[in-house]
Amino acid sequence: MKSCLILANGKSPTNTVIKYFYKTGFTTIICADGGANSARKLNLLPDFIIGDLDSITDSNLKYYSKKVSIIKYNRQDDTDVDKSIKFAIKNKYTQAVLLGVTGDRLDHTICNLGMVIKYYPRIKIYIAAEKSFLIPVKNTIKFPSVPGEIISVYAFDKKTKITSNGLRYKLKNNTLPFGVSESTSNVSVSNNVTIEVKNGIAFVIRELQSLIKYDLFQFV
Repeated sequence: MKSCLILANGKSPTNTVIKYFYKTGFTTIICADGGANSARKLNLLPDFIIGDLDSITDSNLKYYSKKVSIIKYNRQDDTDVDKSIKFAIKNKYTQAVLLGVTGDRLDHTICNLGMVIKYYPRIKIYIAAEKSFLIPVKNTIKFPSVPGEIISVYAFDKKTKITSNGLRYKLKNNTLPFGVSESTSNVSVSNNVTIEVKNGIAFVIRELQSLIKYDLFQFV
């Protein structure tokens, strides 16, 4: 299983977050164009810088030019994050954590959330935001938790049914179509939580701080 971190040009993650996912197996770092600016601030040496290179600063491009594999794509019909994901798929990566894909540009945030669905199951994409960690779920997952962890669940249509075990507000074949119903700020009451998804895909959003503090991440 090949896993990578994709660092975009949004709100920069902390070194603590980077180090945690690197430790758990996401050992290739791909910067989506301006994500290299964040990498420089974090004193990171990425493996690849990918994009049309219109966001990386000239000084950072020069700094990384002899140290990093830089791949320029001139096409404008996809974003730099999209280009980076396609590169990861082409190079047989099966899991990726997106970092720096949220921030003050709502259009970019929505676009990047869509990438999770767009490329599933060719690559499983997680998103680490400032306080949250998004996991796409199809079928059933069971993961370690701590009582009190906030866990939210979102789906997208009326065909998708969700059942939970280990959450305070139980779901039993519930439909959670986007814009109609959701399970926001549900709460773990167990050391293990199970989410079963039928006929579709759901987003499970966990507390990033709890994930790191208690070392709860596992490949699912």
